[in-house]
Amino acid sequence: MTTPSCMRDQSHCSVWQIAIASIRRTTTMTLPDGHPQWFLWAPLAAALAHICEEFVWPGGFMNWYRRYRGPSVRSITPRFLVIVNVILLVVCVDAALVTGTPFGVAYWIAVSAILASNGVWHLWAAIRGRMYSPGMVTGLVFYVPLVIYGSVHFLKSSSVSIASAVVALLIGGSYPLWSAVFHGRGGSVV
Repeated sequence: MTTPSCMRDQSHCSVWQIAIASIRRTTTMTLPDGHPQWFLWAPLAAALAHICEEFVWPGGFMNWYRRYRGPSVRSITPRFLVIVNVILLVVCVDAALVTGTPFGVAYWIAVSAILASNGVWHLWAAIRGRMYSPGMVTGLVFYVPLVIYGSVHFLKSSSVSIASAVVALLIGGSYPLWSAVFHGRGGSVV
């Protein structure tokens, strides 16, 4: 595939042209061992499904979280949830676009680990609160297998070192800890 003129000389291109050219470039590459390119976009698809479970069907995450954490929680507002989820989707797009380098693969693993740790947190919260946590099903069905499969795949294909993968997993897996610290304060920065 030839490089679009927009990618050769970006001075005359719009942001959308550059983004579309980047997506075309990544969707025409193949992953090691013949895995399809859609795999790089799996965190984005899983995050979209997760957000739908939390807010569309069956929905109710914000009300559930307020019941779970108690009446003093002020950090969860509709504005906060929109901003956090838009950032999450942008991070997932970034993870798909930067996997051409070992750092990019480690970034993909870290993003997937953030998602998986969120899925495990949903399960823990459901058990602790003795009620269904909106987001638990997609978190366990999509997020957890994705980080396991992705990490094994990228390690087996030598796309990332063991040390980088472990650091990425630790960074991503720490999400529930720093989230708990933020929400434990009861404050809202958004």
